[in-house]
Amino acid sequence: MKTNKPENGSAAAETEQPGARNAGPGRLLVAVYAVFALSSTARAVFQIATKFDQAPVAYLLSAFAAVVYIVATVGLAKSGSGSYKVSVAAVGIEMVGVLAVGIFGLVDPAALPDDTVWSGFGAGYGYVPLILPVLGLWWLYRHRADAAVRP
Repeated sequence: MKTNKPENGSAAAETEQPGARNAGPGRLLVAVYAVFALSSTARAVFQIATKFDQAPVAYLLSAFAAVVYIVATVGLAKSGSGSYKVSVAAVGIEMVGVLAVGIFGLVDPAALPDDTVWSGFGAGYGYVPLILPVLGLWWLYRHRADAAVRP
């Protein structure tokens, strides 16, 4: 699907074909993940720098969520089977994280005295952290053939 080469035979920059995983609506998905990567990173840095001693587990979970969003953003933005696998892993970890932190917060609210990105299944972010991995995994599933064709 990505085969543009100049006539002199040297390798050219690969270009996306229509329908690629990171084109069209996929770009919107990448943009939303990028916003979450930036916002969760800023939140984690602020929390850890200013009040880490108040809720270290919650703030470390925020930092972990930030890393997951960064990895997912990069994986979704790039093409190829390696990036596809990274995307599936990151978005899968995000899904498990949102569900686990959400359930954990219901079972033992005192364990996380301050909110994380994933607290309450992402309630502080309009439940987007709960919906986003569902959309991400669905999008990746629909574009799994793109990864199989590309190196």
